[in-house]
Amino acid sequence: MLTVLESGTPIEFSFPDLMKYHGPHFPGGVAHAYCALRHAVAVLGPVERREVTVRTAFPGPGGRDAIEMVLRAVTGDRFVVAPELTATERGTTLARYVWEFRYRDRTVLLRLRDAGFVTDEFIELGARRDRAPADEQRLTVLKQEMTDRLLAGPVGEVYEEVPQPTR
Repeated sequence: MLTVLESGTPIEFSFPDLMKYHGPHFPGGVAHAYCALRHAVAVLGPVERREVTVRTAFPGPGGRDAIEMVLRAVTGDRFVVAPELTATERGTTLARYVWEFRYRDRTVLLRLRDAGFVTDEFIELGARRDRAPADEQRLTVLKQEMTDRLLAGPVGEVYEEVPQPTR
């Protein structure tokens, strides 16, 4: 479960809750945001949901919908897809799985661990625009496998904190 506060009142979200809001198409994106959110809240402590700002290199609709449901950050204009956060040095497979959460005077920057959560095959097939029906079926399987891997990892084993330079 993921718990945030609304005017001091705890609100709990499960992964299935987020999937009900998002729908069936991008479970991996929902899972990435869910894992990143859980990690950020573990680092930042209890957060007032409407005070968290999110920047990410991840452009997917599943991630956006998960952030919106939990933090109301899209409608609150506190969610930005920030291509400059892309970690190109990590290669195509890992580059966009970067999330920055700001809460009051604290910031946590997270990136996906290089532990096989996302496969090259998934990235390559997802990027193709000329997918045949068999490709679509395979992509659906890859999405679910990735989702299962992400959700099986405890907080801190899926995403890792990136040290911030001292100011």
